Amino acid sequence: MDLRDILAANLRRLRAEKGLAQDDLAYEAKVSRSYLSQLEKGAFYASLRILEKLAKALSVEPYELITPVPRKRR
Repeated sequence: MDLRDILAANLRRLRAEKGLAQDDLAYEAKVSRSYLSQLEKGAFYASLRILEKLAKALSVEPYELITPVPRKRR
């Protein structure tokens, strides 16, 4: 799995867990909603500065955004 895909999945998951819309997270992180959308699609790479902003807005540590989450076994 590409690092962009890991970030995308974690962003979507964490945002949903916090009950935030893309607009809300984008506002809190001070990034555009379209940029956040592209990150959540795995289309863009994020800089360390952006990772820091997103982590702060989500109240998580930055490493949590790029750490693969183990898949659940069925």
